[in-house]
Amino acid sequence: MLVSYQWLKDYVDIKDLSVEETAERLTRGGVEVDMLHPRSEGINNVVVGYVESCERHPDADKLNVCQVNTGEQTAPIVCGAPNVKAGQKVAVAKPGAVLPGGMKIEKTELRGQTSEGMICSLQELGIEQKLVAKEFMDGIYVFSDEAAIGSDAVAELSLRDTVLELDLTPNRPDCLSILGVAYEMAALLDRDVQHPSVTHGQAAEYAKDYVSVQVEAPNDNPYYGAKVIRNISVGPSPQWMQNRLTAAGIRPINNVVDITNYVLMEYGQPLHAFDLDKFGSSDIVVRRANVDEQMTTLDEEVRTLTNEHLVITNGEEPVALAGVMGGSYSEVQDDTTTVLLEAAYFQPARVRKASKDIGIRSESSIRFEKGIDSGRVEEAAERAAKLLERYAGGDVLEGTVEVDHRPAEKPMITTSSAQLNKLLGMDLKEDDILSIFRRLRLEARRDKNHIIVDVPTRRPDLEMEVDLAEEVARLYGYDNIPTTLPAGTTTPGSLSPVQQKRRKIRRYLEGSGLHEAITYTLTSSNRSNRLQLQDVPGTVDVSMPMSEDRSKMRTSLLPHLLDTVQYNRNRQLNDVAVFELGSIFIGEKESLSKQPHEKQVLAGAIAGMWDVQLWQGEKKKTDFFIVKGVLEGLFEEIGLADHIQFHRSNHTELHPGRSADVYLNGQTIGFIGQTHPMVEKEWGIKETYVFQLDVDALLAFTANELFYETIPRYPSITRDIALVVGEEVAAGDVQQVIINAGGDLLHRVSLFDVYQGENLSDGQKSLAFSLVYLDPERTLTDEEVSKTHDNVLTQLQEQVNASLRQ
Repeated sequence: MLVSYQWLKDYVDIKDLSVEETAERLTRGGVEVDMLHPRSEGINNVVVGYVESCERHPDADKLNVCQVNTGEQTAPIVCGAPNVKAGQKVAVAKPGAVLPGGMKIEKTELRGQTSEGMICSLQELGIEQKLVAKEFMDGIYVFSDEAAIGSDAVAELSLRDTVLELDLTPNRPDCLSILGVAYEMAALLDRDVQHPSVTHGQAAEYAKDYVSVQVEAPNDNPYYGAKVIRNISVGPSPQWMQNRLTAAGIRPINNVVDITNYVLMEYGQPLHAFDLDKFGSSDIVVRRANVDEQMTTLDEEVRTLTNEHLVITNGEEPVALAGVMGGSYSEVQDDTTTVLLEAAYFQPARVRKASKDIGIRSESSIRFEKGIDSGRVEEAAERAAKLLERYAGGDVLEGTVEVDHRPAEKPMITTSSAQLNKLLGMDLKEDDILSIFRRLRLEARRDKNHIIVDVPTRRPDLEMEVDLAEEVARLYGYDNIPTTLPAGTTTPGSLSPVQQKRRKIRRYLEGSGLHEAITYTLTSSNRSNRLQLQDVPGTVDVSMPMSEDRSKMRTSLLPHLLDTVQYNRNRQLNDVAVFELGSIFIGEKESLSKQPHEKQVLAGAIAGMWDVQLWQGEKKKTDFFIVKGVLEGLFEEIGLADHIQFHRSNHTELHPGRSADVYLNGQTIGFIGQTHPMVEKEWGIKETYVFQLDVDALLAFTANELFYETIPRYPSITRDIALVVGEEVAAGDVQQVIINAGGDLLHRVSLFDVYQGENLSDGQKSLAFSLVYLDPERTLTDEEVSKTHDNVLTQLQEQVNASLRQ
């Protein structure tokens, strides 16, 4: 909803508030102002000029040389607009003027002719082309004769204004009108609302002598009213009205259409004007459409209707689709002299159905869908009649031909100050609550210990007691509501152990240099079985997919993470490190009716350079051991390092020599490695390393308690050994033998070299380990270390057939 600040000031006194303060008050009161749009920002030195003469440019067929009086002087201006001519009053940007976008106007020369300024179109003054009246769309704007020469053109166009863009929630249809917003401001400030005048003259004739109304679907159309205005003169609407419509995002058409749109924005009440002479009869019949019945709407499209659509007919054929759009042959045109003005209340669901079916969402249908003020339909019609009388020269025939099936009684809500205070955690006095209801213009009365509130028709969102509590909170001020604890026993909030571990995993990976990604949980059929953590019995189909690419629930996080790597690479971002902690969904093979099993999974994808130090000329490319080190640090962080093992993987979509399965106490929980070159070719990416882990298994395992040790006061003893083993022997198996044989004295063991080549037989390799022996309570002797070290060598010989390299 777009609300002109200057227009709003006509209905509520906010002259003491700036537009920023007005926006702040509304937002704090629950009607959010999403944005402010200054209409004349950056425009200056633009005046109304009078074109005294207009002659063809001697050296250009499409240019004219105009002599323009700007009030201070008459200056030549070269103009290329096709509609410029002598005798017009136009908007002139004088030399030194600044237009929207920062365009500066200077004295210049065009094809040998001096031009001291520019005659402006509305687009050049910042008005969107779609909002410009058709007669000025391809040329300059021409003022009416009333505009004073030399006056501020921006002010004449009412552009010294700011438009408030409201972000309304669906339950506030009352604010889809200037008057509705005025009610809000008046309630927030405790001020009066100034209602527009609806008094007009009455012709000697009666509307009932020209038309009759019959409603065959009263549930769909509880109220229908028709007024007749004769002797209409169709032409442009007044400048001020056009400006206000433009501010509201509506293009001016002619005075009759503009008046119905003006009242639409003013009251939130959609109206429709028919040319009565082209209507086809004097009978107005509102009914459901027949199956496959057709009508041509105002946009010249032929619409095929169903019996779920409500139509306005002339007794035989549809002339309008109720609440959505009128028909083409009865629209108001330049030769219209008699107008049939429709003001009705249509059932919201019926309008919504028609709007959705034919694909039209108009300003009218939006308001009918959300619910208009059913009690102000007649007032809006009288307001439009008054404006037609004044600005279209019409004679308003006496009376309104109407059919009224609206309920007579108003809805009521019963509450009490005690209950409202309980709901809000406040201690307001009953008089304070009644004062708030008064400011909201809700009729409230005491009844013993209760408060009975009559709900006005302009507030269809007020249905129950909690709605009244919200109104009290809004008007009292959310900032003024005290902080209270719920009644009863309360406990301080905290994270569960699982939440703590999940947060620790995220923070560790972020600290390691990976960025968290959030990808779709839906995937395509050809991606649903790729890079899976384990073989799954079945996948889960989406019953109503948005597209084929989103037709299945994912069974792995990696395909979408590879999409992320591909997306970045296509934009020349080759160094990517991302992870995702999310769910996969595993279906049941035997029964498709069962709910899928949801499993928490951690996955990551790293490509490109891991570390670059350009100043020192150092670069570190991502490889298997970097990613493995990241995971080892993660396992250390969550206390599982002593229970994790890595073994060579046979995963078909991973590189056969650069991948491993991850085990937790002998059970497979994931994998790590480079994606297979064929997979990388399929995705169009370069060398990429991935991992995927079963987070449910990680979090369910009881982690080791974390212990801190003092810095050793006694020296350690280091022994390095180079072992010759078969090339099929894994370094991890050798390291595990050393750890088991080293006992309590072995403090640390690490692999620092792998060698194959000269001086080694075929099928052999050399593994070099560094062993650190330490006792934190005393100094070790050489004899103790030698005894333990000899046991390590013996166990290596016996278990993995390792010998010391000579």
